[in-house]
Amino acid sequence: MTDKKIKLLLIEDDVRLAELIRDYIEQQGFQVKIQYRGDRAVAEFNPQLTDIVILDLMLPGLDGLQVCQQIRQTFDGPILILTAKNSDIDHVMGLELGADDFVTKPIEPPVLLARLRALIRRDRKNTKLIETTKKTTELHFGTLFLNQKAQQVSLQKINIELTTQEFYLLWLLAENAGKILSRDQIFTHIRGIEYDGLDRSVDVRISHLRKKLQDHSEQPKRLKTVWGKGYLFVADAWE
Repeated sequence: MTDKKIKLLLIEDDVRLAELIRDYIEQQGFQVKIQYRGDRAVAEFNPQLTDIVILDLMLPGLDGLQVCQQIRQTFDGPILILTAKNSDIDHVMGLELGADDFVTKPIEPPVLLARLRALIRRDRKNTKLIETTKKTTELHFGTLFLNQKAQQVSLQKINIELTTQEFYLLWLLAENAGKILSRDQIFTHIRGIEYDGLDRSVDVRISHLRKKLQDHSEQPKRLKTVWGKGYLFVADAWE
């Protein structure tokens, strides 16, 4: 992203709500395009013309989770989901399919704006790290290999499919191998906002990583839980 207007795609079937969000967000300097159907949003999606996506869950054509899964295949930017459901299952599914954050309806525009800006700050930070860092972009631990530029992970020479957020989390832990990172530190780094003490997205992603990386869920040896302190990446546990 540059200093030009941030290009935001809003996928929302409630015309009145979509227009209210568009009018408010455009006043803050964004360039907003609206799609009212999930299938149209996927068919006409252009990742080159999109910096950030706001996505409703309840859509005609394709639902929000299906849209998230499909556009995530070509889009690395932030996806913020709007949901009227206060359902942990929806949140877990959204995170698994590549969403970055959730805002529950009814929407408070200043809260929505704050979450957007936090996601943008985090996205810019990650982009800057990938493009300009002089630190290594590859990490090796025994049979585990991570490539930051390609966002690829392999274990015992087998490619491991991770979502964008799972990769960010694994890279953060691996980069700090041997150091305990608190849930607060992880949450703030990945989400760009302070931890509220309630969000369980970090725990969900840790659970998914353990499963994908062949770590024992009850007695993990690779991504350890240090009770009362946080999570620990064990460098010598990947042979």
